[in-house]
Amino acid sequence: MKKKGTLFALLMTFVLILAACGTSKDEGSNGSDGKKKLRVVTDAAYAPFEYMDKNKIVGFDVEIFEAVAKEAKYDYEIVNAGWDPLFAELQNKTADVGLSAITINDDRKKTYDFSVPYFKSTNKILAPKNTDIKSAQDLKGKRVAVQTSTTGAEAVDALLGANSKQVKKFENNNLAILQMKSGGADAVVADNAVIEAYAKNNPKDNFIVIEDKEGFESEYYGLMFPKDSKLVGDFDKAFNAILDNGTYAEIYKKWFGTDPDIENLKAQQ
Repeated sequence: MKKKGTLFALLMTFVLILAACGTSKDEGSNGSDGKKKLRVVTDAAYAPFEYMDKNKIVGFDVEIFEAVAKEAKYDYEIVNAGWDPLFAELQNKTADVGLSAITINDDRKKTYDFSVPYFKSTNKILAPKNTDIKSAQDLKGKRVAVQTSTTGAEAVDALLGANSKQVKKFENNNLAILQMKSGGADAVVADNAVIEAYAKNNPKDNFIVIEDKEGFESEYYGLMFPKDSKLVGDFDKAFNAILDNGTYAEIYKKWFGTDPDIENLKAQQ
């Protein structure tokens, strides 16, 4: 009896150890409600959408994602991976979500999936106050700085030529603006909210923002996912919830000072 009891105890101990190991593994990879904790990759150099503030990633995109993830009941970690690396991570499925003012377009849809649109944008021109640039066509013959692999870069390539030495491409938009500040470029082309925020927050630079509605088409940002991601449906549902309950409008007005066009966003779905 003693040997049998000892064997039974040993067997039970072994079972409990295995159960404990299984629980530890699950808790390490899952978030609230047993859902996977998401790895969210961004390029935190694109204020006001995502940027570093005292070693913390903040911005409009970040607050929108926080609201949507809360609605969808997902835990997450936002990682500052960089612009090109975030695309590689999503393609290789080492990340779950791309959050970085990413324009939805047909070329990207071949490789990635997108959420419903959450922001309407258009490219604009940032230039010194004494510039003779009045429109996109006036960029011809000028030195134009852009962030590589963006729709702004694509627009400038279309105007000046894909291999033009006049197009100065940089890892992020901050470096493109620094190029112009140092006299190495005549203009910067980027999303309107980004260069508008820069011009407003840096008045001593004496830069102006030039709009050309005919020269640059409107575009929409979305969350980007690996192809065939099962997360898209949950996040689309959560986005529509924050559009309807006023959370989106509250965050938008905080960052941009105006009310968003909710109906326009919904129409893009």
